[in-house]
Amino acid sequence: MAPTKYTTRTIPKISLHDFPNRIEEITHSLITAAQTDGFFTLTNHTISTPEIESQFALSESFFSLPSDTKSLVPFSHSNTGWEANAQVRPSTGFADRKESYQMQFGSAMEGSWLPESVLPGFKVQSLEFMRKCQSVSEKLMLCFARGLGFEDDYFIKAHDISRPESQTVLRLLHYFPVDPSVPVPDTYYRAGAHVDWDFLTLLFQRPHQSGLEICPGREASTAFAMGDTWTKVEPAEGEIVCNIGDLLMSWSDDRFKSTFHRVKTPQEVGDWFGGRYSMAYFNQPCTDVVIQGPGKKYPAVTGREFTKRAMERNFRALDEKKRGLAEVRVEEVVVPEGVAV
Repeated sequence: MAPTKYTTRTIPKISLHDFPNRIEEITHSLITAAQTDGFFTLTNHTISTPEIESQFALSESFFSLPSDTKSLVPFSHSNTGWEANAQVRPSTGFADRKESYQMQFGSAMEGSWLPESVLPGFKVQSLEFMRKCQSVSEKLMLCFARGLGFEDDYFIKAHDISRPESQTVLRLLHYFPVDPSVPVPDTYYRAGAHVDWDFLTLLFQRPHQSGLEICPGREASTAFAMGDTWTKVEPAEGEIVCNIGDLLMSWSDDRFKSTFHRVKTPQEVGDWFGGRYSMAYFNQPCTDVVIQGPGKKYPAVTGREFTKRAMERNFRALDEKKRGLAEVRVEEVVVPEGVAV
């Protein structure tokens, strides 16, 4: 496998300080970042560092529970619940080395909350944190709406978390520790290269728990091709790393870029070998919302249809990857003539 090539570039850093009086300035910065990088970092976003760390502590408490307890709320068709070593990436053909727990608002969570006696306060605190994430997201949605020529509340109404059709998710993530004394195989990734298919992702990382890398340059929302030059995005206290998803890329007629990213396997000095915790807030439109860019580059689809097609595309790519891996394994087994098998 060819060695990874890295850049020394940085991603844009955008402050939301004094948002009501700086909307035009912030909108310009967000639109520029969405068009060039597909990634940016938020500061002064109103979610305090203690609030973020408190939610991380709650996440760590959940993942420290026995598997038998976590399996009481298994991952379900409603896109909620716990799973481990289950998300297989088309880019690698192997499962990510992590566990996750997904939460939504409203009725989608029926049967997906652990009893209050197991983790007191978990539900109440998590929902409050999700509402804070939604508040930050709606500021960005206003700016993106202006940048694309829509009404200010266009995207906000499309992502109304009070409706039963809401699909927005908070995913708590725990990447398993890695033994630095054991060589890491090429197929091992904490999270293989992928794009998000949502509208916009807000990612919270713990300081010093490195691993996130991005690969800008993706030109089409339906392509799985990736470049080979990566940029490391180090965690910083209190900052939120945001990225454009496939849905916003489509909704912008490909003006904004949905960028490939991954969580690197720790392999060298400076990497984080311990357990890595992160939290991703995936803004996804309500299932019945109609999605089409201002220039109508793509046919109109609903939120439900877009998600379904993205999943189908992912499964097709995964099948192709598995077939390719199987062919490689067959080619590697060379049987000399005359040898019985």
